Amino acid sequence: MTANEEWLKVESIDIEAQGVARNSEGKVVFIEGALPGEEVQVQVGRRKNQWEQGTLTALRRESPLRTRPGCPHFGLHAGACGGCKMQHLEPSAQVAIKQRALEDGLQHLSKVRPERMLRPIEGPTWGYRYRARLSVRHVAKKGTVLIGFHERKSRYVADMSVCPVLPAKVSAMLLPLRALIGAMDQRDRLPQIELAVGERDEGPVIALVLRHLEPLSAGDRDRLAAFGAEHGVQWWLQPKGPDSVHRLDDAGPELAYSLPEYGLLMPFKPTDFTQVNHHINRVLVHRSLGLLDLRPDERVIDWFCGLGNFTLPIATQVREVLGIEGSEALVQRSRENAERNGLAARTRFEARNLFELSADELVGYGQADKWLVDPPREGAFALAKALAELHEAPREGWTPPRRIVYVSCNPATLARDAGLLVHQAGYRCSAAGVVNMFPHTAHVESMAVFDRA
Repeated sequence: MTANEEWLKVESIDIEAQGVARNSEGKVVFIEGALPGEEVQVQVGRRKNQWEQGTLTALRRESPLRTRPGCPHFGLHAGACGGCKMQHLEPSAQVAIKQRALEDGLQHLSKVRPERMLRPIEGPTWGYRYRARLSVRHVAKKGTVLIGFHERKSRYVADMSVCPVLPAKVSAMLLPLRALIGAMDQRDRLPQIELAVGERDEGPVIALVLRHLEPLSAGDRDRLAAFGAEHGVQWWLQPKGPDSVHRLDDAGPELAYSLPEYGLLMPFKPTDFTQVNHHINRVLVHRSLGLLDLRPDERVIDWFCGLGNFTLPIATQVREVLGIEGSEALVQRSRENAERNGLAARTRFEARNLFELSADELVGYGQADKWLVDPPREGAFALAKALAELHEAPREGWTPPRRIVYVSCNPATLARDAGLLVHQAGYRCSAAGVVNMFPHTAHVESMAVFDRA
């Protein structure tokens, strides 16, 4: 058992940004706030047979990787914001930890070792978050409204006045938003504000989606309109599910993001899935197309195509792209984006459940030279399994893609699917790398390239 006065030497750090040490008994101790090479004292909060977990209380040897957090709400204290876990760690070291997590996951979970590691995709570490879901709570006893992320290890909303990972204009709007909600008739029935930022030549387009559980009064609608006019934001209202989202009024331009290297503008609704970090997304798209090594006569399938984030750039370089997505509404908006960008003749879209896909159904989509796979956190297990079945029992007239570029937001499901592709479907993992989409957080985005063995 670790005593409060025992000094521990931190040996490493895990993906949750916890320092890892061993106490005098040899038991592993996970320490929030500690970095490799440091000597620390710990207040243990959890004890198990094989490990303990606690919080740093004293530090006598500081790591050169330690840096001053850029947000006043970051920390280990009660009430600290839980949105970021790594602000005390130098940004390049954050990326190194994520890369190690990717490599370890592939090796330990699926016995896959990439032939080469790609250079990490990095970008701005502050003001990058163009999408966010902010919780709202009216605290009647304190006479205030809280808007922000949840506290560390808590369901309570952190008392935030700024958020440096949000665009500066949005961060500066947090306190005025609190005052606005506090003045509204329905302040106890407004649980959430969702942020979505679009891009225009004249500047960002900021949309705020207000989730409301009861119809808004005329006075509340007027308050929202006045706030929007004063701060240059557009309000969207969401009385029920995502499909119920609608504009408070028609003022202001539509939301869109751009992929200027391909001459593309991609309109979207604020509840549509788009990448939170537009700068990183541009680099990710460019890197993915480069890894696909596209040719003008090729046919490509984009699995989990969303709004066409990869489909449309690919269509500028090949004969045909088939984009497949689970939502008919998203597929329709993908078609509209293709038409708007003059790519309808080279694209085709289809809606289907990609978590249920047989080998025969896969064959029905026809041969493709290359695949781009960009699934949600659940991964693309059905797709990888179908490929494995076809490798074991080939179908006449069908050949698998020569190359697959897999973009992942969950290293565990990437590792699982990589194991299927490499050990059962006849592929080799020729490259892999991390994408630092969410600086200062423990979230690991990554990509991997699979070539026919």
